[in-house]
Amino acid sequence: MSTLTLAQANILLAAALAAARAAGHAPMAVVVLDAAGHLKAAQREDGASMFRVDIATGKAWGAVGMGVSSRVLAERAKGNPNFLTTLADTAKGRFLPQTGAVLIKDEAGRVHGAAGASGGSGDEDEAICIAGVLAAGLVAA
Repeated sequence: MSTLTLAQANILLAAALAAARAAGHAPMAVVVLDAAGHLKAAQREDGASMFRVDIATGKAWGAVGMGVSSRVLAERAKGNPNFLTTLADTAKGRFLPQTGAVLIKDEAGRVHGAAGASGGSGDEDEAICIAGVLAAGLVAA
């Protein structure tokens, strides 16, 4: 399991939130999980709903747990809703197959964790996560 540092997570958070502000998005929450799905860092902007951190975490947790972006999981949910509904139940509500989270990898393809966001559309959430991952010198997948 690859190690994601707190310094990298903090760079990712700052860059993702800066991207959200630059794009004029609604108040966001961004979370960074390590490769085992544990919280590394999180921030919720002033004015963001109380649900934002939980939603962002669910997106990122599903991504790191299944080894694909939450966009891929959302697409899979359309074709196999029973499996993903059951998976969400098995995960005790921590799994959210909605666009807005990406895997964090290094150049060699090793998974370091996942970043998830909530507050905008799924595409907006995903875009700020990608911006954050790249700013931290890592690869978004």
